[in-house]
Amino acid sequence: MSEEILEKLKENVIQGRKTGDDMGVDESLSGTPGVLELTESALSEDISPESIITKALTPGMEIVGEKYSKKEYFIPDMLASAEAVGAAMDVLKPLLEKSNVETKGKFAIATVKGDIHDIGKNIVAILLKGAAYEVIDIGIDVPEDKIVDVVRQEKPGYLGLSAMLTTTMTEMKTIIETLKENNLRDKVKVFIGGAAVSEEYARQIGADAFCADGFEAIKTLDNFQAT
Repeated sequence: MSEEILEKLKENVIQGRKTGDDMGVDESLSGTPGVLELTESALSEDISPESIITKALTPGMEIVGEKYSKKEYFIPDMLASAEAVGAAMDVLKPLLEKSNVETKGKFAIATVKGDIHDIGKNIVAILLKGAAYEVIDIGIDVPEDKIVDVVRQEKPGYLGLSAMLTTTMTEMKTIIETLKENNLRDKVKVFIGGAAVSEEYARQIGADAFCADGFEAIKTLDNFQAT
């Protein structure tokens, strides 16, 4: 029974069905339990939050990532799956905290000063939650002093900076320089992303990684943790 629930949960992540009201990619599933209902069912069957994450949510999102990279899925499909996983993680988070299950790490994320685009940032944040990272979403149009304060106070191992505009991408360099001035740069790995930036720009400003999307961010994080 446990394996059956987890398999259904994984499939509904792939389908992007947060609740039973959602149609999903496969219309035949309409009216059947979605990710939220199946997460509750799994918990009622004494399936651990860790198993729900590692055997259903994460593998489901990995398949979504593969479909997205092959252009079988597009941004709305990916976003639907990511939102479903985010909703499940909201249910699981108090249980994980109560059982003292360690997350993979703290990841602070922000759209830099002057930039109010948040869709990409929000998708990355949801994907990171689904991959068992504790996410601190600092918001949009965030000045460097606020980002530095969050790094100082919350002590995240990772910091994600997003910029969609060429006019705001220079803020990323300012943030890295400000981290250095406050003796915080060596305490956090800096990821950058967004339409305005590139791997070359990451090297120029001294960031640790450029990630084109949330799936690449998770792979990069896994590589950092493996070393």
